[in-house]
Amino acid sequence: MNKKLVNILKNTLPLLLGVFLIWYSYSHTTPEDRTNIINAVKEANYVWVLVSLLLGFLSHLSRALRWNLILAPMGYKPSLANNIMAIFVAYLANLGVPRSGEVLRATTISTYEKIPFQKAFGTIIAERVIDVIMLLLVVLVTGILQTEIIADFFLSKNINYVQLILLGVAAAAIGITFLVLIKRAKSGFLAKIKTFVFGIIEGLTSIFKMKDKWLFLFYTLCIWTLYIAMFWVIKFSLPETLNLPISAILAAFVAGAFAMSATNGGIGLYPLAVSKILLIYGIGKASGDAFGWIMWSAQTLMVVIFGALSFLFLPIYNSSKKASK
Repeated sequence: MNKKLVNILKNTLPLLLGVFLIWYSYSHTTPEDRTNIINAVKEANYVWVLVSLLLGFLSHLSRALRWNLILAPMGYKPSLANNIMAIFVAYLANLGVPRSGEVLRATTISTYEKIPFQKAFGTIIAERVIDVIMLLLVVLVTGILQTEIIADFFLSKNINYVQLILLGVAAAAIGITFLVLIKRAKSGFLAKIKTFVFGIIEGLTSIFKMKDKWLFLFYTLCIWTLYIAMFWVIKFSLPETLNLPISAILAAFVAGAFAMSATNGGIGLYPLAVSKILLIYGIGKASGDAFGWIMWSAQTLMVVIFGALSFLFLPIYNSSKKASK
């Protein structure tokens, strides 16, 4: 298949899936259901939505502060403003093209703070590894609180653990062989790859070289506590979800987190996944859908607004910073 066509499909299919799921949700509700959902959204207490937005912003601020800790061992100290604007630009880009945000974030900080792209990208990969570990810990805690929900999720995905282990071993063997080959390169194209790859590795391993490991752990816990908190407070916005237990909140949070990676920013799938989980806990479809749409819409709107403002202010902020020197 043509490489250009593959890239187009890779970038558009998640978005098309999201649009399809919106249509699917709409077509599988009666006019009465849609009226009930709209009424639930209209009657929600938006004070709690604003609280959720504030918690969401603080989580992104914590991520920007943590990023500085990862960059510090390599001798880089970018401004906090550039860090947080680069993060919002990345989130906004991910709404359009999945995973493009990581590249754009590294490019942005490289442009304005003169940090080599591969090193910046390596630190972002390191962050992603930590995020996956934290998500798995949340899944584990949720599994302890409510084993059946997590078990049903993995069964529905037909995950074969033996195949995953074999795939991991094969990938590790290929990766080690590749590193050995490029490490011996002295010149030419392989030498350029060597510089790029080992720059990424330096960024990835910078976590273990930092002086403030406990502060890094603190920011990481802040990020994930705030993620869960901004989801949790939404329950107070709707009368029917007011008494949801923490096990239900965590289960819905996990479902939403997986949905975010399946489509562009969770479009279409996020509200559907959250609503399906809340149904298990006796929450009516209208309130479950309203909860999912309020949560997704509020956080997406924040990313769109702050991401767009970051695009505008990054060059202005850095021009004024240069002029003041």
